[in-house]
Amino acid sequence: MKRILPLLLAVVLVMGLFAGCGNETYETPVITNADGENNTGETVTEEKTEPEEEYVDVPPAEGMVRSKLTNEWISEELADARPIAVMMPTDAAAQPQYGIGNAEILYECMEEGGVSRQMAIINDWNELERIGNVRSCRDYYLYISTEWDAIVVHFGGVFYMRDRIKQGDIQNISGTYSDGTAETTAPGSGAFFRSKDKASPHNAYVSGESILSAMKDLNYPKTHRVDKYEPEHFVFAKGVNNLSDADNAKSAKSVDLSDCYPASKSYLEYNESDGLYYKFLHGEKQIDAATGEQLTFKNVLIQTCYWEKRDDKYLAFQMHDVTRFGYYVTEGKYIPVRWEKTSDYGPTKFYDLKGNEIEINTGKTYIAVIQEGTEPKFE
Repeated sequence: MKRILPLLLAVVLVMGLFAGCGNETYETPVITNADGENNTGETVTEEKTEPEEEYVDVPPAEGMVRSKLTNEWISEELADARPIAVMMPTDAAAQPQYGIGNAEILYECMEEGGVSRQMAIINDWNELERIGNVRSCRDYYLYISTEWDAIVVHFGGVFYMRDRIKQGDIQNISGTYSDGTAETTAPGSGAFFRSKDKASPHNAYVSGESILSAMKDLNYPKTHRVDKYEPEHFVFAKGVNNLSDADNAKSAKSVDLSDCYPASKSYLEYNESDGLYYKFLHGEKQIDAATGEQLTFKNVLIQTCYWEKRDDKYLAFQMHDVTRFGYYVTEGKYIPVRWEKTSDYGPTKFYDLKGNEIEINTGKTYIAVIQEGTEPKFE
């Protein structure tokens, strides 16, 4: 009897344990096999994460490459060809200009007398029948032209250009003495012709044909000089850079440069339907005389420069620098940037304030070189 009693107690204890567990619910583990079937009889469909779409850069036709100026597809022949850098005025009496709408890159910078001037970098110029009107150059524009190994097309200049012109590496076509004095020559002056629709000095023009003829006479190469050209200029975005990744981006539906260029009152207005900035001068649409179309740009770069007044008339801009600031404008927004240029033929590079080189969008670019102490207005 003594042996049976402990045995009965053990049985009761075990039964109590099972009874105590009766209030808890245990789920049968679901096991899925390789075919997606599980032990419940159901078929499990796994959610698949779509891989990020890879950027594929395939030429639309054989023999086409990306332009170093706009990132658009162009022929290999055009990519190898040297652009022209044409001096064009912003004076109201000089508007509109022929061929300016073909400029892949358009620079604007102040000159003496509170008036700005433009340098149009045109890569596809051979077939243009009329380019200009063409005006005189200043020495600081020469440092812009060298970035692109361009043929400088101008109608004379000022004596501050003399030393740089006489170094011999800059290849130019000028309607009169290159520096405005007899100390220099007028290379290719026969390429210019006058029109009767405007008064002098706003009626001097060239054509693609006359430039080619002058280049042949002057023995200027048509293709880039390898030792004078750095092709990796801009960094272009893969797709569209809408500045969404920039934590300091602000609205730029319009860019008002009237404080920077008080005479021309240059102004750009953003069009959301096509993502382009439309250019205005003197309160009017800035158009190309050949097409009647308003100038548009995908990118706007504003480059603040140290400057000085040399004498009672002429200005100087420091185009080589590493510490100056500016702005990048695209897709209706702007961010502050820093820029640097360290050599004549080296490109001007633009960086965000974290030190990353900015990625600009495919398309044409307007670059406003402004005086330190002046500021654009964004809305």
